[in-house]
Amino acid sequence: MTRAKPTVAELIAGKGKRQLTDIFVLSLDEVRAAEEAGLDMMCLPDEMMSREVRETAPTTFIIAALAYGVHATTDEYLRVGMAMYRHGADAVYCAAGLDTVARLAAEGLAVVGHIGFIPTHRTWYGGYRAVGKTAESALRVWRQARALEEAGAFAAEIELVPEPVAAAISERSSLFLISMGSGAGCDAQYLFSMDILGTNTGHYPRHSKKYRDFLGEYQRLHAERVAAYGEYRADVESGVYPAAEHKLQIDSAELEVFLHGLDAAANEDPRPQGAVPWMDMTRPPR
Repeated sequence: MTRAKPTVAELIAGKGKRQLTDIFVLSLDEVRAAEEAGLDMMCLPDEMMSREVRETAPTTFIIAALAYGVHATTDEYLRVGMAMYRHGADAVYCAAGLDTVARLAAEGLAVVGHIGFIPTHRTWYGGYRAVGKTAESALRVWRQARALEEAGAFAAEIELVPEPVAAAISERSSLFLISMGSGAGCDAQYLFSMDILGTNTGHYPRHSKKYRDFLGEYQRLHAERVAAYGEYRADVESGVYPAAEHKLQIDSAELEVFLHGLDAAANEDPRPQGAVPWMDMTRPPR
């Protein structure tokens, strides 16, 4: 049975019924792998979204992340958001202000907002740290959710919030909540592909889980690449390459005729017989 791509209405209707999977990807290979693995949702940078991505992942719900700090005005966000829909995105992620979220939603775009810890606002939190660990800050997260609802967002990433707080907010909110390190009480779990595959060269957050060591494999493959190139260089220098099996041959009789003709033609005019002036490669065109 062919899997159908979920709609926004189906995501909202499924709140509280099961945990969906979401992943942040950075390459077409990762898009293809997420689709083949049967993940429910994926998020990717807006500059990466294309018809090829849509065709590669026909049954995965795709969220195009509108780059905060690149798009400066509501009109810019709207223009790029509309372009994402033309390319086949199902929704747009927007961490800009509520006025921008409201404008995008008013035009019919399905908007995913952000509550809890917002990385682009990290200086206000004093760096990367959990929020909602006190009653006061937990209520601020709740108010963020309410504000996004009022602005017209249908979903929000909720990041680095204690699980009981996130679960309580999810139960009371109409937003489809996507948990990034906020526990299992939300509607979907969200991880970065670089953490899952082990390509992250920086800090691995507590909530991440490393399933493979691609970085180690890349390093091994790079060492093998360097070794292969070195062996090729050595073969060329020693004359081992090209060997007989790498060379094209000619019938000995044909070679003898060619060499005889070559000697006879040594003093001939190099221009082909009947050549027209524009085909004369021995002089520049006029």
